[in-house]
Amino acid sequence: YINELWLSQPDTGEQALDIAEYLIRSGGVDLIVVDSVAALTPQAEIDGEMGDTQIGLQARLMSKALRKITAILSKSNTCIMFINQIRMKIGLVFGSPETTTGGNALKFYSSLRLEVRKVEQVIGSSSDNVIGNKIRVKVVKNKVAPPFRKAELIVYFGKGISREASILDAAIKYNLVQKSGSWYAMGDDNLGQGRENVIEYLFKEKALANELENKL
Repeated sequence: YINELWLSQPDTGEQALDIAEYLIRSGGVDLIVVDSVAALTPQAEIDGEMGDTQIGLQARLMSKALRKITAILSKSNTCIMFINQIRMKIGLVFGSPETTTGGNALKFYSSLRLEVRKVEQVIGSSSDNVIGNKIRVKVVKNKVAPPFRKAELIVYFGKGISREASILDAAIKYNLVQKSGSWYAMGDDNLGQGRENVIEYLFKEKALANELENKL
């Protein structure tokens, strides 16, 4: 849970990374989120004209900043998370055409990289009522645990990741909850009809959700 949230909207990439460095050195925050790498616009690019060709400015900015940041992160209890975006490589014949912005420094220095993709929409009570997304998360790099594992999560609009949906899916997988048609049961006890209704039921019945989580 978040006890306190600070929001900063700097004008340039340099300002953003300087703020991140200052917060890490202060030791006053647990987590820093940079959203997003693609939006970290270097000062030189802002000062230049629209038609100017400025190759590699963002990559050089990230490389320099990450060398400093990783050195001080190892001496702090702060975690920094960079959100990035996928771009397509033009004219690529072999290999994956997808890449991320900001050069290769972030790929090299990161301890953990997660690839997050939307799988499908989550529909509510009516067919035109989209209440969230089902997302697939793949660990593409991990220095602290085995990589290349995958997970699927439900993210509800305005709420975030659904703990109850994850518990329900795992409980079905390990036969703690039985699904028959649209009905769900736990042993002899019916949990309800319809996936979203059961998720809502688990959200209200915290003790039952905790019981299932402990068994898992």
